[in-house]
Amino acid sequence: MSDEAAKRRAVLNHSGVIDARTLADSHRRLAELIRPGMRVLDIGCGTGAITRGIAEITGPEGLVIGIDNDPDWIAKARAEMQGTAGISFEVGDIYDLPLEQQFDIVTSARVLQWLSRPYTAIEQMVKRVRSGGKLLILDYNHHRIEWSPPIPSSMQSFYNAFLSWRSDAGMDNEMADHLAELMERTGELNDIVSLSQLEFTQRQDPDFIHKALIWAEVADFKGKQMVQDGYISEQDRARAERDYRLWVQSQGEYQQMYLQSVEATKI
Repeated sequence: MSDEAAKRRAVLNHSGVIDARTLADSHRRLAELIRPGMRVLDIGCGTGAITRGIAEITGPEGLVIGIDNDPDWIAKARAEMQGTAGISFEVGDIYDLPLEQQFDIVTSARVLQWLSRPYTAIEQMVKRVRSGGKLLILDYNHHRIEWSPPIPSSMQSFYNAFLSWRSDAGMDNEMADHLAELMERTGELNDIVSLSQLEFTQRQDPDFIHKALIWAEVADFKGKQMVQDGYISEQDRARAERDYRLWVQSQGEYQQMYLQSVEATKI
């Protein structure tokens, strides 16, 4: 399928999931690397939830730019950071970044999994890293998710269809485990390091239900796209969402999403 198919399937109809993210909780390795005065480019910034956390550390003497291809999200990010020194937001395409500056750190989080041409995106990102600077990418391998006890069969069927829907648009469901290879292929990076950033939540955690319910939300907003595309019936989608919500409320013990950060230094 074309880039347009992947782009259409990547669209989020609401930003609740990304609005709730923070630098400390959602991009932990980046939080360890950021220092005051740094120049940082955040690609696929959404409404700027993580980007704002970066700017709080780099401060007014630093430079933080967030880029996203959704004009509405960029407008929201700008409105929330209006008047704050050292941070700006731009509408842009990851395949053709509209910047000439070079940065100490160029990063993207949970973005490349939605692309049909992740290597092209990495090539663009590398161009924006200064010599000696870092490229840092955070992403999932969706095949390595774990639930205990097993989720309802209706939801497992939905999840399998979700992965097919993604891969048929050229998206890599195992993106996390392919990042290092793609970075090495550029020939412009060394010291490539992969770090586990597993997202684990268990029932005794106060936010377990909130975090585990992300897949009910996927069954809602992505599932409706899948129905339109013929990957699942509305009846089966609704059943999967309902059964999974009940599982989270009454049966689920833990969920672990396989997330990796991969960083490299520009030669």
